[in-house]
Amino acid sequence: MKLPFDLPLNQSFEAGPEGPAVDAGWTEPPSRKGFFTDTSICIGCKACEVACKEWNGVPQDGIYELLGSSYDNTGALGASTWRHVAFIEQRKPLGGEQTRVAEPEAGGPPVDLGMPSFSRPGESGQGERSDFRWLMSSDVCKHCTDAACLDVCPTGSLFRTEFGTVVVQDDICNGCGYCVPACPYGVIERREGEPGVKNVGIAQKCTLCYDRLGAGKTPACAQACPTESIQFGDVDELRERARQRIRKLHDAGVTDARLYGADPDDGVGGAGAFFLLLDEPEVYGLPPDPVVTTRDLPAMWKRAAVAAVGLAATAVAAFVGGRR
Repeated sequence: MKLPFDLPLNQSFEAGPEGPAVDAGWTEPPSRKGFFTDTSICIGCKACEVACKEWNGVPQDGIYELLGSSYDNTGALGASTWRHVAFIEQRKPLGGEQTRVAEPEAGGPPVDLGMPSFSRPGESGQGERSDFRWLMSSDVCKHCTDAACLDVCPTGSLFRTEFGTVVVQDDICNGCGYCVPACPYGVIERREGEPGVKNVGIAQKCTLCYDRLGAGKTPACAQACPTESIQFGDVDELRERARQRIRKLHDAGVTDARLYGADPDDGVGGAGAFFLLLDEPEVYGLPPDPVVTTRDLPAMWKRAAVAAVGLAATAVAAFVGGRR
């Protein structure tokens, strides 16, 4: 049966085996680029947040205010926070992981960053020593393989770059906001602010420093990270590096360590920015099983088309029967 209108019923929003850049029309693109964030060596210095704001001209938000619930001052990813470092306090022992220092093979001996310090609970001998640890994680747009924000954009403002990343074009976005609920991670957001603030009303998120990539440079956040918690490079190489790091942590007794977003068979086709976590994703404010929100659209279109044909056939039959 031929359907009465030319909807892309066979269109799939899932990326093909050659990768999202080829699917977007790029011929012979460079290898896909992304982030691997190893939260086990994040020290929460927020250098990534500052570097992102400085390079991309992102307005300040929450610079001088603490949330009250933690030492965080920005809270979450948003239109004016393209990198966000979460501070999570837990009553749980550290285990065997090494924190506050870089991996020996990554940067040599530990470096004194001159950061302020404090005594841990009970360490001074007064009171009972409690189990305590900080989980710190620098979150960012995931640059999904199957990106719903890009699928639903009616203006073409969102596009897939030759590096496989997803970027918003400020001068094309009309601020409709369709991309905001489409993102399964809640990353993209329209900027709010007083008149005169840059790009108010326009959808904003991490570009993975598209301009720097084009010049052969490392994204600003990864460049500024003093512990190499944020690692930039080819996605395939980063995934292998992440798997090796997981094996090392498990061998050291850190059995809670896990990868998040690195599986190409997950609900978003694998993320271009993935993470090594030391606890469940929900602890970090991440959805445990994200799914691209446009996944079921082709099937829905097919059902709608079949229903429309059925209604049209019923109407014709009723009209013909009435004339007899």
